[in-house]
Amino acid sequence: MRETPSVMVSASNRSPDADRRLPWRARIRARLSPEPSERELRKAERPAAVLVPVVERAEPAVLLTKRTEDMPTHAGQVCFPGGRFHADDESFTATALREFEEEIGVARDLVEIAGYLDPFETANSGFLILPVVGFLRPDYTLDVNVQEVADVFEAPLSFLMDPGNRGRMVLDRGGVKREFTTIEFKGHTIWGATAAMLFNLSERLREI
Repeated sequence: MRETPSVMVSASNRSPDADRRLPWRARIRARLSPEPSERELRKAERPAAVLVPVVERAEPAVLLTKRTEDMPTHAGQVCFPGGRFHADDESFTATALREFEEEIGVARDLVEIAGYLDPFETANSGFLILPVVGFLRPDYTLDVNVQEVADVFEAPLSFLMDPGNRGRMVLDRGGVKREFTTIEFKGHTIWGATAAMLFNLSERLREI
């Protein structure tokens, strides 16, 4: 059974047409790859896709989720909605949108695909992940799958893109210490694959 999380997002009084005129949209779209190299992705042992939802507000925000602690991979981590590519998925974009709907219950027709970031391979779980960037209308509502998602929140895009907001942490795994670059936001620690994808977007936007 799905439940609505404690934090809901209220509807905006701006029309979708007004949202499409937001000046930052064109700047983001200009720095993304227009098409993914799906042939290479399909060759991967564990291909996957995530949706990077940029919420269409006057000051854009990024929608993020936190996985539950009992998930088989990346338990308790801040992530983008997404998952493994299925043989019956039409494309990796379809994978990202399907997982987006399944995890947090937001209709895919509220998302306009903007483009793609560089595929990212996770070190421990072995997924090759395609980040699909989409513009999300601000009047969305949530219907969270509480078996998979513990929390859903928005973080300002400008905050996530600012290198000054990055930190470091060290994890000890089986006696091997690894250092990661992180972003701390209101009690959430963003690291690993999610942070790497945000850093990739930040690098692209700095070229504008």
